[in-house]
Amino acid sequence: MSSMFASVRSAVFGVIAVLVLGIPSGAIAQVPVSSFEQLPTWLRVGDTVYVTDAAGREHKGTIGGLSASSLSLLVGGTPQDFRKENISTITRRRPDSLGNGALIGLAVGAGLATVGVAALCAGDESCDAGGAILVVGLYGGIGAGIGVGIDALTPGKKVLVYSAPSASSAARISVSPLVSPGRGGLAVSVRF
Repeated sequence: MSSMFASVRSAVFGVIAVLVLGIPSGAIAQVPVSSFEQLPTWLRVGDTVYVTDAAGREHKGTIGGLSASSLSLLVGGTPQDFRKENISTITRRRPDSLGNGALIGLAVGAGLATVGVAALCAGDESCDAGGAILVVGLYGGIGAGIGVGIDALTPGKKVLVYSAPSASSAARISVSPLVSPGRGGLAVSVRF
């Protein structure tokens, strides 16, 4: 009978491993826009965002309007207008998928139940394989429910949507003449 529980345990752990390893690591991270004109590809009126102004203060609010040169943010129902020159960064929270919490909870619940059933039935010929699978499935379902609940209460991560280009990060090109006896040319340098 213990070989039956070893095979049940192996099957459960195999399913859990496939589920856990099959969790997508998330969408490929998108590069934040560096041009204010590109913001409508990421943001819409009504989105909640965090705007960091040029002085380093963060303002959380809902987008009330967005143009090529400014952003209107509703903070507590009061509109605040930001010119693009006064915005350092814009971030927003990415919603967290409930699927990964469900899979992690399933793995923990089913894993603990498998260990518990194996410990209770070790050497006991009267243990029923069907009952063991039912217990593992039940606790796996309970674990999945708890995982979804925890994920639902956890806010998503902040992702950078816009970062104003800084003067120091802009590429600089300089051209200067080179003159020597019998030769002439240009020296070109590019700095990032």
